[in-house]
Amino acid sequence: MLQRFSLEGKVAVVTGASSGLGVAFARGLAEAGADVAIGARRKDRLEETRLLVERTGRRCVAVPTDVTRPEDCEALVAAAVAELGAVDVLINNAGVGTAVPAVRETPAEFRQVVDINLHGTYWMAQACARVMRPGSSIVNIGSILGETTAGLPQAAYSASKAAVIGLTRDLAQQWTGRRGIRVNCLEPGFFASEMTEQYQPGYLERMMELRVPMRRPGDPEELVAAAIFLASDASSYITGVTLPVDGGILIT
Repeated sequence: MLQRFSLEGKVAVVTGASSGLGVAFARGLAEAGADVAIGARRKDRLEETRLLVERTGRRCVAVPTDVTRPEDCEALVAAAVAELGAVDVLINNAGVGTAVPAVRETPAEFRQVVDINLHGTYWMAQACARVMRPGSSIVNIGSILGETTAGLPQAAYSASKAAVIGLTRDLAQQWTGRRGIRVNCLEPGFFASEMTEQYQPGYLERMMELRVPMRRPGDPEELVAAAIFLASDASSYITGVTLPVDGGILIT
């Protein structure tokens, strides 16, 4: 049974791999047996992630990638195929969060969030699906804010993550039967990230008390474990689902 969770012999692509959860995904997939192609805009920090992956004994290729540019997405996939041999898994993690009051948010600010979080997710999934073999898996990284609020002015972020849920469902419908590619979505709750670093002092602690039944933020390894489940053959009969990893926020 444990072998079903192994990613041995598979190649995974992870976007947004220069910091936070993206780094955790890249390292965790490598520890589960995958070779990893990583992409992000910050080249220097991407190289740090590459070294972390290679220390696990797996191969890694790092490609500077802006997911809002379809040609960058294609280049990352091409590098994965050329240097690692295939693409079996995509962790569609690249994203940005903002907290701007809706009456003050400019068109440019709103569009930037949607361009990265929604359009970038689509371009990356599209690029991978073109080369993926039957049995492959795409895991989009959404957010519980696609289904609820956190008391902050996050219209652009929430709208983009809600759209990722719909995108996941439609791509699963299109690709699972015809191409053998499963498409699912993870919805993280409160995990340490560059976005949570922007919260005002005391905000996260209040949310733990009021909204999270488990009374704590998530550990990145808890989210990585869920990603490995959806990426691996352990979830071979699961497609089109959105899985919250939120400590119970959505039941409150």
